[in-house]
Amino acid sequence: MTAIDAPTGPPRTAAPPRTTGLTTSADQLLLAAPAENFPVAPIVLPPAVRTHFNALYAYCRFVDNLGDEADGDRLALLDRLDVDLAVIWAGGEPELPVLRRLAPTVRACDLPAEPFERLVEANRQDQLVTRYETFDDLVRYCTLSADPVGRMVLGVFGLATPDRVVLSDRVCTALQLVEHWQDVAEDLAAGRIYLPLEDLDAFGVTEDDLRAPSAGPAVRHLMAFEVTRARAVIDAGAPLVSMVPGRLRLALAGFVGGGRSALDAIRRADYDVLSGTPKAAKPRMAGAIALALARSAARGSGAAASTAAAVASATSAGGLPARPPVTGGSVVGSAVAGRSGVAGGGR
Repeated sequence: MTAIDAPTGPPRTAAPPRTTGLTTSADQLLLAAPAENFPVAPIVLPPAVRTHFNALYAYCRFVDNLGDEADGDRLALLDRLDVDLAVIWAGGEPELPVLRRLAPTVRACDLPAEPFERLVEANRQDQLVTRYETFDDLVRYCTLSADPVGRMVLGVFGLATPDRVVLSDRVCTALQLVEHWQDVAEDLAAGRIYLPLEDLDAFGVTEDDLRAPSAGPAVRHLMAFEVTRARAVIDAGAPLVSMVPGRLRLALAGFVGGGRSALDAIRRADYDVLSGTPKAAKPRMAGAIALALARSAARGSGAAASTAAAVASATSAGGLPARPPVTGGSVVGSAVAGRSGVAGGGR
């Protein structure tokens, strides 16, 4: 599971037939793109850029389908993909159809191999790891499954500077966290729990509690804490919106606003993520996007760059919200109502 799964709407349906094997074409995968919660290639972007975005989407969905739903030995399939992927940067022509669609985008935009390799590694990890002991462990997974997507997008625009990448990683990690918080029941049905086990222990939540048809008080308190933490991460990355030009700014505001509105939807559902997937109504999402744009205009790129530098400095020592506060064996109530700072935790 990677960040290509947008975080604002209902769970993604199973991959269509014939789209989970190595011979899947990019065109087959793009047929599913309209069902994504965010536009894969927003109409506000120039046609040439949308072509690149379609190639990136097809690749990300392809890797995700292999890791989540392919028949047979998924690790072997991912290894085969990895070998063919390296051909692109070696100057050759890959064999797999999706990679043949990707190669012109990589070369036209001079994209590095690392983000693409990270997504393969994330899906390898999904075959081996079904629980994350700490929030730090989960964030390290997000550096493989989520952050590469933002780096690809910045690369297409030639904007992958260190300060922008730092903020992009924050936004992408936050969006991945939002998806995990929304899909607790769906993930558990697939045998995975992305909520950190240390958090379950701190809030007195068991796996049986997560299998209930609706969330009990302990689960709701846990989810309130996780929503607060994810909101702090996305707010840390939001200055990126003011550091990119015109059309890309609008697209990024859509992701930031969409992530915030999805977190608000969980809050409005009283943190019950078990009885259904909380999702934001379109008017609320539009308002959140407009607010992200307004804040970016007020902030200005100079202030955003200063924020990026501060976040980059924090990253060297961690830089993500802290673990649940515990006093006398019980979680402090302020963790539910307040907002955690961008400190502690980390990569």
